[in-house]
Amino acid sequence: MSPALYSLPMRDSGFRKTLETALNSAMLYLNSLDRMPVASQVDRATLRRRLAKPLTESGVLPEAVVADLARDVEGAIIGSASGRFFGWVIGGSLPAALAADWLTSTWDQNAALYSCGPAAAVVEEVAGSWLKELIGLPTEASFAFVTGTQMAHFTCLAAARHAVLGRLGWDVEKKGLFGAPPIHVLSNGQRHGSVERAVRYLGVGESNIVNLATDSFNRVIPTALERALNEFASSPMIVILQAGDICTGAFDHFETLIPLSRKHGAWVHVDGAFGLWAGTSPKYRDLVRGVERADSWTTDGHKWLNVPFDSGYAFVADPRAHSESMSHRAAYLTHDEEARDQIDWNPEWSRRARGFATYAALRQLGRRGITDLVERCCEHTRTLVTRVSELPGVEVLSRPVLNQALVRFTSSKAEASEQDHDSKTDEVIAAVAATGEAFFTSTTWHGRRAMRVSVCNWSTSADDVDRAVMAFADVLNHSKRTRPEQASLAG
Repeated sequence: MSPALYSLPMRDSGFRKTLETALNSAMLYLNSLDRMPVASQVDRATLRRRLAKPLTESGVLPEAVVADLARDVEGAIIGSASGRFFGWVIGGSLPAALAADWLTSTWDQNAALYSCGPAAAVVEEVAGSWLKELIGLPTEASFAFVTGTQMAHFTCLAAARHAVLGRLGWDVEKKGLFGAPPIHVLSNGQRHGSVERAVRYLGVGESNIVNLATDSFNRVIPTALERALNEFASSPMIVILQAGDICTGAFDHFETLIPLSRKHGAWVHVDGAFGLWAGTSPKYRDLVRGVERADSWTTDGHKWLNVPFDSGYAFVADPRAHSESMSHRAAYLTHDEEARDQIDWNPEWSRRARGFATYAALRQLGRRGITDLVERCCEHTRTLVTRVSELPGVEVLSRPVLNQALVRFTSSKAEASEQDHDSKTDEVIAAVAATGEAFFTSTTWHGRRAMRVSVCNWSTSADDVDRAVMAFADVLNHSKRTRPEQASLAG
C-alpha cells in the first residue's frame, strides 16, 4: 500500500472497498453453510503454507488483504455457525447480533468507563437488567459482561473470596493470600475445567478443592455436601453447583443444596454456562427452581443466546462484594458518579463493547423468541437421540434432560471388550465428521468413551437433524452414500 494512502481523508481511505469485500465473503460463507462440510477439510500443513506469506515492506491494499484472507482459510473454517454442528456447546450468531458485533468493531469503543464509551455503558446496563429478568435472578444483583464463563467464574469467585475472607476480618485485596485462612471450594468432582482454572488464577489452589460425591448423572449428593460442610466448618467455604452438567445436562437440586450451604455460612456459586437459560422456558423452569437463592451465577451469551464469541455474563447477589473485588480508582481516570463504569465490575481494563451484540440479540428474539429457541433446541436433541438410538449398535448412556445427551457405539466383534466399544465410538464420530454432514464431539464418561450430543444453534432445523441421522445410518451400515450436490461437484 502506498504511504500516501494514510494521508487521504477517512472517507477515501479504502473502508468502502474493504468492507464490501468482507460483506461479500461473509454472505458467501453464510449462504454456503447448508451445503459445505461442517468439519475442516484442509490439513495443517496446507493452511500454514497458505497463510505464511512473506511480510512485505510496503504493505498490501486493505481490500486485497481481506480477499486473500477469506480465500486462504477456505475449507479450514469449522462450520460451527451451521445448524448441523452439534459439538461441545457452541451456538451460532443471530443476524442482529452479528451485525451489532460488526458495528462494535466499527465504533471501536473502550468499554471500561462511561466517559470513554457512553453508549456502550448504557447498552450494557440495559442488557444486564434484561438478562436478570429473563433468567430469573434477583433484580438487585450486580453483573459483568466478560469474555465467557471462564472469566465469569473468575469474577464471581473473586467476589466470593472477598466476602468469605472479609467475614473473618481479612482484606484480601490489600493483604493478598499470604497468611490468610485457607478457602475450601466444595465442588462436583466432574466439574468443568474452567472452575479449576479460576481457582488457580485466584490463588486459592487446586489442592483446596474438595470433590463431592455425585449420583450417576453427576448431581451432587446432599449428604456428601453436608459432610464436607461439617468437616470444613472452621474455614471459609465456597460451594459450586451446576445448572446443566456438560455431559448429561443434569442440574443440582438447588432447593436442597443452597439452603444447606447457606446454613453453614458458605458462599454458593452456580455454573450455568448453558443451563441457566432453562429459566426462560416454562417447560424447563423447574430445573432451576431455587437457583435465585445462590450468591453468584455465570452463563454464556455465545452458547444459547447465539451471539458471536467473546460473550459471557457474571452475576453477583452482593454488589458490594463484587465491586470491592474489582474496582479501581486513579487520578487520570474520569469516573461518573451517576453512570455505570464497567471497570467497577470487570477484571478487564481496555475491553470490547460486547454489550451491543447481547442487546441486539435480546431485542431480535424477545421473551417468546428466547423461550422458543431453548425449547426448539431441546426438542431437536430428543429427536436426534431417539432416532440414532434406533440404529444398530447404538447405546444411549444419558437421555436428554435439556439439550445435552450421551451416546455410545458398540463393536460387533464377538466378545467385544470395553476398549473395542471405545474404539468403535471414536471411529463412528470421526466417520460422520468425514462425511461433512454433521459434527459431534466425544468425551470419556464413567470410564467409557461416548459421543456428546449438544444442540444450541438458533438455525438448527428438522432437516439438519434428518441429515445427521442419515449420516449415522450410512456410517453404521458401512455404505457410501453421496449427496446429489456432492455428486454434481464430483462430475
